[in-house]
Amino acid sequence: MMPIEMSVEECLDLLRTNIVGRVALSTPVGPRIVPVNYAMHGDDTIVFRTAPYSELGTYGWNAELAFEIDHIDYDQHQGWSVIAYGRGELIEDPDEIADIRHHWDPRPWAEGQRNLYMKIVWHNVTGRRIGAGWAARTTAPVRRTL
Repeated sequence: MMPIEMSVEECLDLLRTNIVGRVALSTPVGPRIVPVNYAMHGDDTIVFRTAPYSELGTYGWNAELAFEIDHIDYDQHQGWSVIAYGRGELIEDPDEIADIRHHWDPRPWAEGQRNLYMKIVWHNVTGRRIGAGWAARTTAPVRRTL
């Protein structure tokens, strides 16, 4: 079975409806992949919260990042993966933070203070799926609705 490339719209649909992803970044001691709770803000912005002195808070802003979500169904031999690429930015504008909180504030599952809002404004998004009978509406592990 060959993987099938997904359209940008299919990728965005999956990004809009999930809540957990992984941010990949470079640090002075090598690459890191950090799980985060996130929300889409508009069509081109992925928002998450972190601690100011975490690896993401220290090395993630003003850096090129990759953001990945996926789902695998072992029984059906189906799966998909979406990767968005963009520059990490701090969100410091109180009005922008208020707007994010009003629409969907990403609430970290990890304990501790996660008061630093960050965003990735993606410039490229790609996705692939594998398996027969695949449908985004039925294979997303979580369907977030506003």
